[in-house]
Amino acid sequence: MNDFTTMKLNMDQLILQALREDITSEDITTNSVIREATKGQVQLLCKEDGVIAGLEVFRRVFELLDPECDMKTTFKDGDMVKKNDVLAVITGDVRALLSGERTALNYLQRMSGIATYTQKLAEFLIGTKTKLLDTRKTTPNMRIFEKYAVKVGGGTNHRFNLSDGILIKDNHISAAGGVAQAINGAREYAPFVRKIEVEVENLDMLKEALDAGADIIMLDNMDIDTMRQAVEIIDGRAQSECSGNITEKRLADIAKIGVDFVSCGALTHSSPILDLSMKNLQIL
Repeated sequence: MNDFTTMKLNMDQLILQALREDITSEDITTNSVIREATKGQVQLLCKEDGVIAGLEVFRRVFELLDPECDMKTTFKDGDMVKKNDVLAVITGDVRALLSGERTALNYLQRMSGIATYTQKLAEFLIGTKTKLLDTRKTTPNMRIFEKYAVKVGGGTNHRFNLSDGILIKDNHISAAGGVAQAINGAREYAPFVRKIEVEVENLDMLKEALDAGADIIMLDNMDIDTMRQAVEIIDGRAQSECSGNITEKRLADIAKIGVDFVSCGALTHSSPILDLSMKNLQIL
């Protein structure tokens, strides 16, 4: 199943929750100035350069408020957009356009900001084998949208949720009584098709994880020199992933080390929004 299909199957219920958060009973402002169904149209304008992501989510907000709403655009998710571009024209009941404006923009601005920032970081890894991953550090009830935006921006999704993969972290290791105990427990419990990833903080933990047969080693918050030693020790016996304090400055150095993956929570928790607005409303 592709990412857009997954999002489409789940987005209506999530969008409706967002609309109910913004309209608990009615949009009293809109209903006070527009008393009956009135057809109108409005433009979606781009106010800064970036990567657009979430156009179908944006569209769906208005369709849920007005099934006859129509959006025309020549852009698609993943396109580079420029300041002053008219990205779309939305036509429908003016009450739906006004009531849905903020929710629709919240989705589109957030998703486009993530795609834009992901593309910026992914460029540091071009020409290397290292893939850029997201994390579970997502906004509650926004994960399907935010992880979709990472893919649009050229990143790769890590596990989607806790049911999606085995990732043994420091507190799991403490609870199990050690690295080997945690890995052995996971191997006994989980289906054989599941890979086992374990987070290590130093080279001793790394060696223990390798000896216990971990499939993926996450090098957590290591400096560049220690990370380089870790990759040499792994020597192809497991896949390698680094995480923690991933900045633009460090990415180029990390890629040179030859890790397989670099995971970056900032893709979803710290990306600035892309500035977009709805303007030039006209009554038809």
